[in-house]
Amino acid sequence: MNQQILETIKKTAENELSLVKNVKELENWRVKYLGRKSEFVSIFHNLGQLPPEERAKIGNQANKIKNFLFNLFNQKEKEIKISPPEEKEFFDFTLPGYPYSVGHTHPLTKIFNEIITLFTSLSFVVVEGPEIEIDYYNFEALNIPQEHPARDMQDSFYLQTSKESRPCAQERGKLRAKSKEYLLRTHTSPVQIRVMEKNKPPLRVIVPGRVFRHEAIDASHSAVFHQVEGFAVDKRITFADLKGTLSFFVQGMFGKKVKTRFRPSYFPFVEPGAEVDISCFFCSGKGCRVCKHSGYLELLGAGMIHPNVFKAVGYPSKEYTGFAFGIGVERIAMLKYGIDDMRLFYTNDLRFLSQF
Repeated sequence: MNQQILETIKKTAENELSLVKNVKELENWRVKYLGRKSEFVSIFHNLGQLPPEERAKIGNQANKIKNFLFNLFNQKEKEIKISPPEEKEFFDFTLPGYPYSVGHTHPLTKIFNEIITLFTSLSFVVVEGPEIEIDYYNFEALNIPQEHPARDMQDSFYLQTSKESRPCAQERGKLRAKSKEYLLRTHTSPVQIRVMEKNKPPLRVIVPGRVFRHEAIDASHSAVFHQVEGFAVDKRITFADLKGTLSFFVQGMFGKKVKTRFRPSYFPFVEPGAEVDISCFFCSGKGCRVCKHSGYLELLGAGMIHPNVFKAVGYPSKEYTGFAFGIGVERIAMLKYGIDDMRLFYTNDLRFLSQF
Protein backbone atom coordinates (compact mmCIF):
# COMPACT_ATOMS: atom_id res chain seq x y z
CA MET A 1 0.00 0.00 0.00
CA ASN A 2 1.40 3.43 -0.98
CA GLN A 3 0.27 6.96 -1.63
CA GLN A 4 0.11 6.44 -5.41
CA ILE A 5 -2.60 3.75 -5.02
CA LEU A 6 -4.65 6.12 -2.90
CA GLU A 7 -4.42 8.86 -5.50
CA THR A 8 -5.43 6.40 -8.21
CA ILE A 9 -8.52 5.40 -6.21
CA LYS A 10 -9.34 9.09 -5.68
CA LYS A 11 -9.14 9.98 -9.39
CA THR A 12 -11.09 6.90 -10.48
CA ALA A 13 -13.85 7.64 -7.97
CA GLU A 14 -13.97 11.29 -9.03
CA ASN A 15 -14.23 10.39 -12.72
CA GLU A 16 -16.99 7.82 -12.13
CA LEU A 17 -18.95 10.26 -9.96
CA SER A 18 -18.98 12.81 -12.78
CA LEU A 19 -20.90 10.26 -14.90
CA VAL A 20 -23.57 9.58 -12.26
CA LYS A 21 -27.02 10.83 -13.37
CA ASN A 22 -29.61 9.54 -10.88
CA VAL A 23 -30.10 8.48 -7.29
CA LYS A 24 -29.69 4.79 -8.00
CA GLU A 25 -26.32 5.25 -9.70
CA LEU A 26 -25.23 7.55 -6.87
CA GLU A 27 -26.04 4.90 -4.28
CA ASN A 28 -24.06 2.29 -6.24
CA TRP A 29 -21.08 4.68 -6.31
CA ARG A 30 -21.32 5.25 -2.56
CA VAL A 31 -21.34 1.52 -1.82
CA LYS A 32 -18.37 0.97 -4.16
CA TYR A 33 -16.08 3.68 -2.71
CA LEU A 34 -17.40 4.47 0.77
CA GLY A 35 -19.24 1.30 1.77
CA ARG A 36 -18.04 -0.97 4.55
CA LYS A 37 -16.73 -3.55 2.09
CA SER A 38 -15.20 -1.09 -0.39
CA GLU A 39 -11.56 -1.24 -1.43
CA PHE A 40 -10.95 2.23 0.00
CA VAL A 41 -12.33 1.45 3.48
CA SER A 42 -10.29 -1.79 3.60
CA ILE A 43 -7.15 0.42 3.61
CA PHE A 44 -8.01 1.57 7.13
CA HIS A 45 -8.32 -2.02 8.31
CA ASN A 46 -4.83 -2.87 6.95
CA LEU A 47 -3.00 0.13 8.42
CA GLY A 48 -1.83 -1.95 11.36
CA GLN A 49 0.27 -4.09 9.03
CA LEU A 50 2.39 -1.13 7.84
CA PRO A 51 5.64 0.07 9.45
CA PRO A 52 5.07 2.89 12.00
CA GLU A 53 6.72 5.58 9.81
CA GLU A 54 4.41 4.76 6.82
CA ARG A 55 1.31 4.17 8.92
CA ALA A 56 0.97 7.86 9.84
CA LYS A 57 1.47 9.12 6.26
CA ILE A 58 -0.90 6.61 4.66
CA GLY A 59 -3.52 7.10 7.39
CA ASN A 60 -3.40 10.88 7.09
CA GLN A 61 -3.70 10.80 3.28
CA ALA A 62 -6.52 8.19 3.42
CA ASN A 63 -8.52 10.42 5.80
CA LYS A 64 -8.13 13.43 3.49
CA ILE A 65 -9.27 11.40 0.48
CA LYS A 66 -12.20 9.96 2.47
CA ASN A 67 -13.39 13.46 3.46
CA PHE A 68 -12.89 14.65 -0.12
CA LEU A 69 -15.04 11.80 -1.49
CA PHE A 70 -17.75 12.42 1.12
CA ASN A 71 -17.90 16.08 0.14
CA LEU A 72 -18.17 15.12 -3.53
CA PHE A 73 -20.93 12.67 -2.69
CA ASN A 74 -22.97 15.26 -0.75
CA GLN A 75 -22.55 17.84 -3.49
CA LYS A 76 -23.61 15.37 -6.18
CA GLU A 77 -26.64 14.31 -4.11
CA LYS A 78 -27.84 17.93 -3.93
CA GLU A 79 -27.35 18.39 -7.67
CA ILE A 80 -29.42 15.30 -8.49
CA LYS A 81 -32.28 16.39 -6.21
CA ILE A 82 -32.35 19.91 -7.61
CA SER A 83 -31.93 18.95 -11.26
CA PRO A 84 -35.14 18.47 -13.30
CA PRO A 85 -36.31 14.89 -13.86
CA GLU A 86 -35.19 13.04 -16.90
CA GLU A 87 -37.33 13.39 -19.97
CA LYS A 88 -39.69 10.47 -20.36
CA GLU A 89 -41.26 9.11 -23.46
CA PHE A 90 -44.36 10.92 -24.70
CA PHE A 91 -47.58 10.16 -22.84
CA ASP A 92 -51.00 11.03 -24.21
CA PHE A 93 -52.91 12.60 -21.31
CA THR A 94 -56.17 12.51 -23.28
CA LEU A 95 -56.32 8.72 -22.96
CA PRO A 96 -59.00 7.39 -20.53
CA GLY A 97 -57.80 6.66 -17.00
CA TYR A 98 -57.32 3.28 -15.43
CA PRO A 99 -60.58 1.80 -14.07
CA TYR A 100 -60.97 1.80 -10.32
CA SER A 101 -63.70 0.54 -8.00
CA VAL A 102 -66.21 3.06 -6.70
CA GLY A 103 -67.94 2.60 -3.36
CA HIS A 104 -71.72 2.65 -3.01
CA THR A 105 -74.40 2.78 -0.38
CA HIS A 106 -74.50 0.02 2.25
CA PRO A 107 -77.67 -2.15 2.00
CA LEU A 108 -78.85 -1.07 5.48
CA THR A 109 -78.40 2.58 4.54
CA LYS A 110 -80.40 1.96 1.36
CA ILE A 111 -83.27 0.51 3.42
CA PHE A 112 -83.07 3.43 5.87
CA ASN A 113 -83.32 5.89 2.99
CA GLU A 114 -86.26 4.05 1.41
CA ILE A 115 -88.16 3.96 4.72
CA ILE A 116 -87.53 7.65 5.36
CA THR A 117 -88.60 8.58 1.82
CA LEU A 118 -91.88 6.65 2.13
CA PHE A 119 -92.88 8.14 5.47
CA THR A 120 -91.79 11.70 4.73
CA SER A 121 -94.09 11.53 1.70
CA LEU A 122 -96.89 11.11 4.29
CA SER A 123 -95.70 14.24 6.14
CA PHE A 124 -93.84 12.33 8.86
CA VAL A 125 -90.89 14.24 10.34
CA VAL A 126 -87.51 12.57 11.00
CA VAL A 127 -86.22 12.95 14.58
CA GLU A 128 -83.13 11.40 16.18
CA GLY A 129 -82.34 10.83 19.85
CA PRO A 130 -79.49 9.77 22.18
CA GLU A 131 -78.19 6.21 22.13
CA ILE A 132 -77.37 6.43 25.86
CA GLU A 133 -80.70 6.71 27.65
CA ILE A 134 -82.02 6.84 31.19
CA ASP A 135 -84.24 4.05 32.44
CA TYR A 136 -87.24 6.38 32.66
CA TYR A 137 -87.39 7.11 28.92
CA ASN A 138 -86.39 3.63 27.83
CA PHE A 139 -88.87 1.76 30.04
CA GLU A 140 -90.94 3.52 32.70
CA ALA A 141 -92.57 6.22 30.56
CA LEU A 142 -93.39 3.53 27.99
CA ASN A 143 -95.53 1.66 30.53
CA ILE A 144 -92.75 -0.79 31.44
CA PRO A 145 -92.21 -0.18 35.18
CA GLN A 146 -89.60 -1.84 37.37
CA GLU A 147 -90.02 -5.64 37.66
CA HIS A 148 -92.26 -5.70 34.57
CA PRO A 149 -91.80 -9.08 32.82
CA ALA A 150 -91.45 -7.32 29.45
CA ARG A 151 -88.00 -6.14 30.55
CA ASP A 152 -86.78 -9.73 30.29
CA MET A 153 -87.45 -9.53 26.54
CA GLN A 154 -84.99 -6.64 26.21
CA ASP A 155 -81.80 -7.62 28.06
CA SER A 156 -80.10 -4.27 28.54
CA PHE A 157 -76.58 -2.90 28.75
CA TYR A 158 -76.62 -0.75 31.90
CA LEU A 159 -73.78 1.72 32.38
CA GLN A 160 -71.79 2.52 35.49
CA THR A 161 -71.58 6.30 35.81
CA SER A 162 -69.24 8.34 37.96
CA LYS A 163 -70.50 11.10 40.24
CA GLU A 164 -69.23 13.68 37.76
CA SER A 165 -71.42 12.29 34.97
CA ARG A 166 -74.63 12.18 36.99
CA PRO A 167 -77.31 14.88 36.46
CA CYS A 168 -76.69 18.15 38.26
CA ALA A 169 -79.12 19.47 40.90
CA GLN A 170 -81.01 21.52 38.32
CA GLU A 171 -81.43 18.49 36.04
CA ARG A 172 -82.55 16.34 38.96
CA GLY A 173 -85.23 18.90 39.70
CA LYS A 174 -86.46 18.68 36.10
CA LEU A 175 -86.39 14.89 36.07
CA ARG A 176 -88.22 14.77 39.42
CA ALA A 177 -88.77 11.15 40.37
CA LYS A 178 -87.60 9.74 37.05
CA SER A 179 -85.16 6.85 37.22
CA LYS A 180 -81.62 8.02 36.40
CA GLU A 181 -80.06 4.66 35.62
CA TYR A 182 -78.16 4.95 32.35
CA LEU A 183 -78.25 2.27 29.68
CA LEU A 184 -77.77 1.78 25.95
CA ARG A 185 -81.26 2.15 24.51
CA THR A 186 -82.95 -1.13 23.63
CA HIS A 187 -85.31 0.46 21.06
CA THR A 188 -85.85 3.87 19.46
CA SER A 189 -89.18 4.30 21.28
CA PRO A 190 -87.69 6.58 24.01
CA VAL A 191 -87.57 9.35 21.44
CA GLN A 192 -91.37 9.10 21.25
CA ILE A 193 -91.53 10.23 24.90
CA ARG A 194 -88.94 12.96 24.42
CA VAL A 195 -90.83 14.40 21.43
CA MET A 196 -94.24 14.26 23.10
CA GLU A 197 -92.90 15.92 26.27
CA LYS A 198 -91.78 18.97 24.28
CA ASN A 199 -94.48 19.17 21.58
CA LYS A 200 -98.25 19.20 21.42
CA PRO A 201 -100.29 17.24 18.88
CA PRO A 202 -100.73 16.83 16.00
CA LEU A 203 -97.52 14.81 15.60
CA ARG A 204 -96.25 12.52 12.85
CA VAL A 205 -92.72 11.35 13.57
CA ILE A 206 -90.30 8.60 12.55
CA VAL A 207 -87.14 7.86 14.53
CA PRO A 208 -84.35 5.95 12.72
CA GLY A 209 -81.40 4.79 14.77
CA ARG A 210 -79.16 2.16 16.29
CA VAL A 211 -80.21 0.09 19.32
CA PHE A 212 -78.49 -2.37 21.65
CA ARG A 213 -79.53 -5.57 23.40
CA HIS A 214 -77.60 -8.26 25.24
CA GLU A 215 -78.24 -10.91 22.60
CA ALA A 216 -76.27 -13.98 21.63
CA ILE A 217 -75.09 -13.21 18.10
CA ASP A 218 -76.32 -15.66 15.48
CA ALA A 219 -77.93 -15.65 12.02
CA SER A 220 -81.04 -13.81 13.25
CA HIS A 221 -79.83 -11.91 16.35
CA SER A 222 -77.24 -9.24 17.06
CA ALA A 223 -76.23 -7.15 20.07
CA VAL A 224 -76.33 -4.06 17.83
CA PHE A 225 -79.03 -3.53 15.22
CA HIS A 226 -81.24 -0.79 13.75
CA GLN A 227 -84.84 0.28 14.12
CA VAL A 228 -87.25 2.89 12.83
CA GLU A 229 -89.86 3.95 15.37
CA GLY A 230 -92.93 5.68 13.98
CA PHE A 231 -95.87 7.31 15.71
CA ALA A 232 -98.73 9.72 15.09
CA VAL A 233 -100.85 11.58 17.64
CA ASP A 234 -103.93 13.66 16.93
CA LYS A 235 -107.66 13.83 17.60
CA ARG A 236 -109.72 10.92 16.27
CA ILE A 237 -106.82 8.76 15.05
CA THR A 238 -108.02 5.16 14.76
CA PHE A 239 -106.64 1.70 14.09
CA ALA A 240 -107.78 2.15 10.50
CA ASP A 241 -105.27 4.99 10.14
CA LEU A 242 -102.53 2.66 11.37
CA LYS A 243 -103.54 -0.05 8.90
CA GLY A 244 -103.67 2.42 6.01
CA THR A 245 -100.27 3.88 6.88
CA LEU A 246 -98.53 0.51 7.18
CA SER A 247 -100.23 -0.86 4.06
CA PHE A 248 -98.87 2.13 2.13
CA PHE A 249 -95.40 1.47 3.57
CA VAL A 250 -95.49 -2.27 2.76
CA GLN A 251 -96.58 -1.75 -0.83
CA GLY A 252 -94.02 1.01 -1.33
CA MET A 253 -91.25 -1.23 0.02
CA PHE A 254 -92.21 -4.62 -1.44
CA GLY A 255 -94.62 -3.93 -4.30
CA LYS A 256 -98.31 -3.22 -4.78
CA LYS A 257 -99.28 -6.88 -4.93
CA VAL A 258 -98.12 -7.56 -1.35
CA LYS A 259 -100.90 -7.69 1.25
CA THR A 260 -100.78 -6.98 4.99
CA ARG A 261 -102.24 -9.04 7.82
CA PHE A 262 -102.66 -7.91 11.44
CA ARG A 263 -102.54 -10.45 14.28
CA PRO A 264 -103.31 -9.57 17.94
CA SER A 265 -100.15 -9.29 20.01
CA TYR A 266 -98.94 -7.74 23.26
CA PHE A 267 -96.62 -4.76 23.62
CA PRO A 268 -96.70 -2.80 26.91
CA PHE A 269 -96.77 0.64 25.28
CA VAL A 270 -99.69 -0.01 22.90
CA GLU A 271 -103.26 -1.22 23.41
CA PRO A 272 -104.46 -2.95 21.33
CA GLY A 273 -101.24 -4.30 19.86
CA ALA A 274 -100.63 -6.26 16.69
CA GLU A 275 -98.02 -8.16 14.76
CA VAL A 276 -98.00 -7.11 11.12
CA ASP A 277 -97.38 -9.83 8.51
CA ILE A 278 -97.04 -9.47 4.76
CA SER A 279 -97.94 -11.95 2.06
CA CYS A 280 -94.83 -13.78 0.89
CA PHE A 281 -93.56 -12.04 -2.24
CA PHE A 282 -91.33 -15.01 -3.07
CA CYS A 283 -94.28 -17.34 -3.65
CA SER A 284 -97.13 -14.78 -3.95
CA GLY A 285 -98.72 -16.17 -0.79
CA LYS A 286 -98.94 -19.76 -2.04
CA GLY A 287 -96.48 -21.15 0.51
CA CYS A 288 -92.74 -21.83 0.17
CA ARG A 289 -89.59 -22.55 2.15
CA VAL A 290 -89.04 -18.86 2.94
CA CYS A 291 -92.47 -18.34 4.54
CA LYS A 292 -92.46 -21.87 6.01
CA HIS A 293 -95.41 -22.69 3.75
CA SER A 294 -97.69 -20.28 5.63
CA GLY A 295 -97.97 -17.75 2.80
CA TYR A 296 -97.05 -14.87 5.16
CA LEU A 297 -93.86 -13.32 6.57
CA GLU A 298 -93.65 -11.63 9.98
CA LEU A 299 -92.63 -8.01 9.51
CA LEU A 300 -93.09 -5.61 12.48
CA GLY A 301 -95.02 -4.74 15.63
CA ALA A 302 -97.57 -1.94 15.99
CA GLY A 303 -100.62 -0.74 17.90
CA MET A 304 -102.53 2.17 19.40
CA ILE A 305 -100.55 4.19 21.96
CA HIS A 306 -101.39 3.12 25.52
CA PRO A 307 -103.22 5.68 27.74
CA ASN A 308 -100.46 5.29 30.36
CA VAL A 309 -97.93 6.59 27.81
CA PHE A 310 -100.12 9.66 27.23
CA LYS A 311 -100.38 10.09 30.99
CA ALA A 312 -96.57 10.09 31.32
CA VAL A 313 -96.25 13.00 28.87
CA GLY A 314 -99.29 14.94 30.06
CA TYR A 315 -101.60 14.27 27.09
CA PRO A 316 -105.32 13.86 27.92
CA SER A 317 -106.07 10.35 26.64
CA LYS A 318 -109.76 11.18 26.24
CA GLU A 319 -108.92 13.98 23.84
CA TYR A 320 -106.05 12.44 21.84
CA THR A 321 -105.34 9.05 20.32
CA GLY A 322 -102.38 7.79 18.37
CA PHE A 323 -100.63 4.82 16.87
CA ALA A 324 -97.03 3.60 16.98
CA PHE A 325 -94.98 0.98 15.16
CA GLY A 326 -91.43 -0.34 15.21
CA ILE A 327 -89.60 -1.48 12.08
CA GLY A 328 -86.48 -3.65 12.20
CA VAL A 329 -84.23 -2.39 9.41
CA GLU A 330 -82.21 -5.61 9.18
CA ARG A 331 -85.47 -7.57 9.03
CA ILE A 332 -86.66 -5.52 6.06
CA ALA A 333 -83.31 -5.87 4.28
CA MET A 334 -83.18 -9.63 4.84
CA LEU A 335 -86.68 -10.08 3.43
CA LYS A 336 -86.22 -7.74 0.50
CA TYR A 337 -82.83 -9.07 -0.59
CA GLY A 338 -83.30 -12.72 0.40
CA ILE A 339 -80.48 -12.70 3.01
CA ASP A 340 -80.51 -15.52 5.57
CA ASP A 341 -77.77 -14.31 7.95
CA MET A 342 -77.82 -10.78 9.42
CA ARG A 343 -74.14 -11.04 10.41
CA LEU A 344 -73.29 -10.44 6.76
CA PHE A 345 -74.31 -6.79 7.17
CA TYR A 346 -71.48 -6.16 9.65
CA THR A 347 -68.51 -8.19 8.34
CA ASN A 348 -67.54 -5.65 5.61
CA ASP A 349 -67.02 -8.45 3.09
CA LEU A 350 -66.84 -6.83 -0.35
CA ARG A 351 -68.04 -10.02 -2.00
CA PHE A 352 -71.34 -9.52 -0.17
CA LEU A 353 -71.58 -5.73 -0.23
CA SER A 354 -70.78 -5.40 -3.94
CA GLN A 355 -74.06 -7.15 -4.80
CA PHE A 356 -76.14 -4.16 -3.74
